[in-house]
Amino acid sequence: MFISFFQTLRQAGVPVSLKEYLMLMEAMEAGLASFSVEQFYYLSRSALVKDETHLDKFDRVFGHVFKGLDSMSEADSIDLPEDWLKKLAELHLSPEEMEKIKSLGDFDTIMETLKKRLEEQKERHQGGNKWIGTAGRSPFGAYGYNPEGVRIGQKESRHRRAIKVWDKREFRNLDDNVELGTRNIKVALRRLRQFARTGSADELDLDDTIGSTARKGYLDIKMRPERHNAVKVLLFLDIGGSMDDHIKITEELFSAARAEFKHLEFFYFHNCLYESVWKDNRRRHQERMETWQVLHTFPADYKLIFVGDASMSPYEIVYPGGSVEHWNEEAGDVWMRRALDVYSKAVWLNPIPSQHWSYSQSISMLRDLMDDRMFPLTLDGIDRAIRALV
Repeated sequence: MFISFFQTLRQAGVPVSLKEYLMLMEAMEAGLASFSVEQFYYLSRSALVKDETHLDKFDRVFGHVFKGLDSMSEADSIDLPEDWLKKLAELHLSPEEMEKIKSLGDFDTIMETLKKRLEEQKERHQGGNKWIGTAGRSPFGAYGYNPEGVRIGQKESRHRRAIKVWDKREFRNLDDNVELGTRNIKVALRRLRQFARTGSADELDLDDTIGSTARKGYLDIKMRPERHNAVKVLLFLDIGGSMDDHIKITEELFSAARAEFKHLEFFYFHNCLYESVWKDNRRRHQERMETWQVLHTFPADYKLIFVGDASMSPYEIVYPGGSVEHWNEEAGDVWMRRALDVYSKAVWLNPIPSQHWSYSQSISMLRDLMDDRMFPLTLDGIDRAIRALV
């Protein structure tokens, strides 16, 4: 079983060596995993993965080889009887029927009503307008429709109208080693390069060596620092939810950026920037970095690039507590302005075609926050974004 795991990792492109495999076997013999699948996962990941860019491949291989692996997220979930949210039917409405359904009210009204429903409801409900359930017009539950509500117990988004998602959600890290379908993204990013020679002189300067040798009459070797791209990039990537539709193009951009920029720092966020961001989606509930720390760690000479579809409830941008996944003390637009105050060179790349932006209130709001520096995630859009950064 372990040999198969080792071989499958190598076939998937994870550069694991025989020495690392033997180290893992020694750790197993010492009882460090304690016969726990979860502990073995972390032990094997620590022993076999040398670079965080291979974490996604490792996770996929682990899930394939050790089928039935339980979810390791410790995120809180709402305590509701499972049969209340069992999918026995799914509501499908025409656009005209959707227009007739009215929102319950503002953000505070919706959250206060949910609290009352949880206290009052005693049984499963389906197809109604009030209770927590399925296939209805209620603001609370799954597989129904309401202009604004709280999604509970639904596998994935259908109408993208939820102002809160009360579920345990698993996001996948972007793979920076994706085989690009085209090299044009790299070519577009190269416009941002600013070359400089800094550091130790460890590269032969052939032209200067020839000139100095000719002048002095003997071999005079000249060295110089290596020439590299001095541009510093801070990349914020929206992950999960509606961004699942755009994983391929986002991975291609991420992979190209990792290849082009030596000074690249990246963080994940969901929908809008809030008080914390993260590096690893599997540990996003446990291992976060405060946004204040990011703003104070990376100086103002970094170029800031947001990548996201900007599609969300307007409450997530302007309302404290409006985040779809947690209760944020300060609104998203407050954190956006703080980031833009630090990084004057900033752009937003949006994978949604620009002709559809006017139909989304949240896209218009974030576009205004960015002072119209939002560009489509196309080759032309990337080219215009790079010109704005330069």
